[in-house]
Amino acid sequence: MTFLRRAAGIPRRLGILAGAFNPPTRAHLALAQAARQRVDEVLFALPRAFPHKAYHDAGLEQRLRMLDAALAGESHYSIAVTDGGLFIEIARECRAAYPPGVELYFICGRDAAERIVNWDYGRPGAIEEQLSEYQLLVAPRRGVWEPPAALRHRIHPLALPPDCDQISATEVRERIRQGRPWRQMVPESIVRLVEEIYGGLQQR
Repeated sequence: MTFLRRAAGIPRRLGILAGAFNPPTRAHLALAQAARQRVDEVLFALPRAFPHKAYHDAGLEQRLRMLDAALAGESHYSIAVTDGGLFIEIARECRAAYPPGVELYFICGRDAAERIVNWDYGRPGAIEEQLSEYQLLVAPRRGVWEPPAALRHRIHPLALPPDCDQISATEVRERIRQGRPWRQMVPESIVRLVEEIYGGLQQR
């Protein structure tokens, strides 16, 4: 794990927002702000390589530039590049980077939580083992999700403003391609960067 920026102090509870940030959106920031009611620090984790997709439209360094600009002035936020892309891999990198005893909470939407819980890991009990190492803070995304009863003590709801439900990085890129309004979907501080990095999408 390589830190671009790191919050001061030692958190008792660390929130981890792992994503592609292609580009960072207002929904990403809303997730982090909501999680701050539950955790002391939020780590924005950008994998060096993704498990099921490749980098496209914006490279690693460009996404780090956008994240750094989007989080300027936020003293409780950290940014790091991780070697692993799966939650369990990132959790173990955090265990090595933070002192013992720090509680780990991954911040995600309903869709990501459902994928993680329902994934076929090839053996029974795998998700229970993972959730013994970290917990989930889950925001409603196009619907509310009820986790399995046996896992509810490790999966917690996270409230988000309703206007964030339809915001996604995919939608931002699609609107840029189509020449439709998109600026309201990203933090104001990165509008110019997004224009610079993704401006060529309209020609594709």
